[in-house]
Formats: sequence, structure tokens, C-alpha cells
Amino acid sequence: MANNNRPARLAQRIKVILAEALQKTVKDDRVENVTITDAKVTNDLQQATVYYTVYGDEDTVAAGHAAMTEHRGMLRREMGRGLNIRLVPTLELVPDTVPEAAAHLEDILRAARARDEELAANRDESQYAGEANPYRTSDHHRSGD
Repeated sequence: MANNNRPARLAQRIKVILAEALQKTVKDDRVENVTITDAKVTNDLQQATVYYTVYGDEDTVAAGHAAMTEHRGMLRREMGRGLNIRLVPTLELVPDTVPEAAAHLEDILRAARARDEELAANRDESQYAGEANPYRTSDHHRSGD
């Protein structure tokens, strides 16, 4: 029976190998802002999906994506050298959208906090329009007294 941790261990090793390859082997300035964020390997060890993020402005991001696509073969070769396994998994490079989604959520939370602070400030300055309890009756208006 196969060890179920092997795909996870292999994925972690692939992350390290590809990060080192981007720094040392790939001689392309466009990959300077590329960060490997995650890797997943199928249970049969045939497919490796690697998620990456490119930091910078739109031109830098586009250049980083192009460079990753261009150097995919070299990265797979380095992955094969570093893994020392008989069959090297096919490599799929996927841009990671989690950082952009997290930044969008942070913006939403920041706006909600600002609205909460504004409402709290208005609440502290507000007063009742009439009495504090408009349904309160005095003792002399009770029926049955």
C-alpha cells in the first residue's frame, strides 16, 4: 500500500526545488518578482500543479507570467534533477489569485471598520427624540388605583 503522505512531501520538495531554480538557474530578469506559493501533486504522482505569484505593476506581472510559461521546460528539468524519481510529473504552472483576493477582502474589511467607527461616533453624540422610555406611565395614570 502506498504512503498517503508521499504526494504532499513531493509537493513540498517541488516548491523548494522550483524556488531555488528561479533564483539560481533561470537567467531571466522577468522572474525576479515571481514567488512560488503552493504546489500540489496528484496521488498517482503524474501531475504537479505549481501556484505562483508575480509582484509588481501590470507590466511586471505580465512579463512574469510570460517568463514562467517560457521557462516551464527548464523548470521541469530542474524538478526532475532534484527529485531523483523515475517518472517526473508533468508540470502545470498556475497564477495564484489568493493574494489579490486577500487584498480585496482587506479593503472590504477596512471600509466596514471605517463605517463602524463613523456609526459609533454618531451614536455617542445622539440623544433621544423624546423621553428615554416613551411607554413609561406615571403611577397616577394607572387604572385600578
